[in-house]
Amino acid sequence: MTYLWVKALHVISIIAWMAGLLYLPRLFVYHTQAAPGSEASETFKVMERRLLRAIMNPAMIAAWVFGISMIAIDPTLFKQGGWLHAKLLFVVGLTATHMMMARWRKDFEADRNTRPQRFFRIWNEVPTLLMIGIVIFVIVKPF
Repeated sequence: MTYLWVKALHVISIIAWMAGLLYLPRLFVYHTQAAPGSEASETFKVMERRLLRAIMNPAMIAAWVFGISMIAIDPTLFKQGGWLHAKLLFVVGLTATHMMMARWRKDFEADRNTRPQRFFRIWNEVPTLLMIGIVIFVIVKPF
């Protein structure tokens, strides 16, 4: 029963984390259109900071803690094939994407973003692609 509770909390954490990973680059797209120092730019800075610090960071940490807890509760997961290893590789990719977004947020905070709107539109799709891979590995377990 403990495993199922931890698994449920893991899924809830992932949902919150993915919401942030999908929304933050969209905010960056809109932020590129605002003049540095403008009221709109300052509003985006607040939104981006709150999204990252209040939702994304705690959700990412919780997802990792609950995921590691599931493996600690049932270490045989590592012996069920390579799907878990592939999933973890993609989760590391999500974490790296999260860290890059945090760095980009700091650039916006300091009014030194040099990346165009298109850059953030493309990066908006990366978490989706990683999530698709993760879901396929977990549900289908192709190997």
